[in-house]
Amino acid sequence: MNPRIVVSAVCVFDRSGRLLTVRKRGTDKFMHPGGKPEAGETAAQAAARELREEVGIVLAPDRLDLLGCWLADAANEAATQIEATVFTAPGVWSARPSAEIAEIRWLDLAAELPGDLAPLLTDHVLPALSAKPSAHQDG
Repeated sequence: MNPRIVVSAVCVFDRSGRLLTVRKRGTDKFMHPGGKPEAGETAAQAAARELREEVGIVLAPDRLDLLGCWLADAANEAATQIEATVFTAPGVWSARPSAEIAEIRWLDLAAELPGDLAPLLTDHVLPALSAKPSAHQDG
């Protein structure tokens, strides 16, 4: 059986309804801000901490809304699966890359998707977001 990494991730949107994606140093795939929980952290606590560390967004864990939990192929580690708990952050945000983030990119969900997105994003999160009526979309 392939190794499995437990992670938390957060969907963050800007004023235009674009989704924040990040690329970690030394990797080529864009994904959500997020990462592995530390000892004793809940999924929401890990998501909130990673959001703060990676892109400077400060949000209490209890403000995050659960989008879903999925298994997906890890974007940057061969033959590894991630078990991801994914949240959405209410409101609109701006972000700046810090910690291990090399680059951030706001993704227009209405446009053609780039080919460098993590499998979790393309296979699970984007379909879930498109199925969910949300406050950041106009009509």
